[in-house]
Amino acid sequence: MRHFIDELKQSTACEIRLNEPLAEYTTWKIGGPADVLITPASKEELADVIRLIHKHKVPWTNLGRGSNLLVSDKGIRGAVLRLGDGMNYVRFDQDLVEAGASYSFIKLSVMAGKEGLTGLEFAGGIPGSVGGAVYMNAGALGSDVSRIFKSAEIVLETGELVRYGLEDMEFTYRHSVLHQLKGIVVNATFQLARGEKAQISEAMSANKKRRLLTQPLQMACAGSVFRNPPGDYAARLIEASGLKGLRCGGAEVSTMHANFIVNTGQATAEDVLSLMANIQRKVKEDSGIDLIPEVLAVGER
Repeated sequence: MRHFIDELKQSTACEIRLNEPLAEYTTWKIGGPADVLITPASKEELADVIRLIHKHKVPWTNLGRGSNLLVSDKGIRGAVLRLGDGMNYVRFDQDLVEAGASYSFIKLSVMAGKEGLTGLEFAGGIPGSVGGAVYMNAGALGSDVSRIFKSAEIVLETGELVRYGLEDMEFTYRHSVLHQLKGIVVNATFQLARGEKAQISEAMSANKKRRLLTQPLQMACAGSVFRNPPGDYAARLIEASGLKGLRCGGAEVSTMHANFIVNTGQATAEDVLSLMANIQRKVKEDSGIDLIPEVLAVGER
């Protein structure tokens, strides 16, 4: 690890932080330290870093905007990557939009609406980055990334920069090829359509109002914790099992939305994992359905 860090410092201009606590980089405000947190400013810097990681056989994790991750209390061994400002941009070209991977997915939906482009309204309540949304095939309100996706540039684990189209991504529900083929999205292009600005704005305002009334967005959380099973909703199943308000340590099943777990102030990753296990066990007992996590648990256990 020391040789990797020494070469990293000599060969790149990336921001590098050793033993950096990760709680403030996640929306759950939970997580121990990274051995080394690296922030590449551009896709070229990212490719250089990945090549060094590959050369030194260092384990690595992509943090993104930390919105769909539960970072272990013991932290993450190896390198943790967080994309920098050079990948935080948006460009419009008629009905196409290209966004850097670190750009906010919510902000992208707002900017598209201001351009009179429809197709991204579903993204207005999805926290996290464009890169994370592509990785997870994020979705809501009956739509998802796969419906508008055109292409993405990806740095593979060898450091090779490639462009993938829709078929290459193998999108399914909350899943993409990147779950098997390790790589990092650096930008994505979406195919939208012209619409009426007033109608788009009205739809987004209605969606936002509904979210504020039904989701605990004022508290530290990570969005939906479990995937919706076929033909049903995780939140309905959890609520039907009487689990709203259930606590483990500082983690609580939200009283507003049963598929959200909130950090009431001092929650640990172990609190969240214990609560998730209790939810899965009770829902299985009551309905026979296995709830599958949508959030990703990472780090040393």
